[in-house]
Amino acid sequence: MNKKLAICLAVFSSIAFTQSLQAASFSCDSAKTKTEKTICKNRSLNDADVKMATTYQIVLHALPMGGRDSQKDAQYQWLKKRNACAAGVSCLSKAYQQRQQQLDSILQDRVLSHGPF
Repeated sequence: MNKKLAICLAVFSSIAFTQSLQAASFSCDSAKTKTEKTICKNRSLNDADVKMATTYQIVLHALPMGGRDSQKDAQYQWLKKRNACAAGVSCLSKAYQQRQQQLDSILQDRVLSHGPF
């Protein structure tokens, strides 16, 4: 019985460790830019990245086909702006805060107020 418990704990620990390395919306193991590495090292940026990426996916699925392309373009432009911050934590925090507010506004105006259709 103790052996099974030890194996379960080992498996759970390895899963938890792996998830903490990949908590951002991208794999931290594959992080190449200063921006990505900073996001992976900073818990609040990591959390902001996950929240923003989740909200972005919800917005994309809630928008009609014509609105998705403009939102994808906006996300691409935002990523360029975010990446210009390099390793600047305050710059990255501000970029995430602004993008999250934009996405929350779209979600509120488009989905919660009017419904998806």
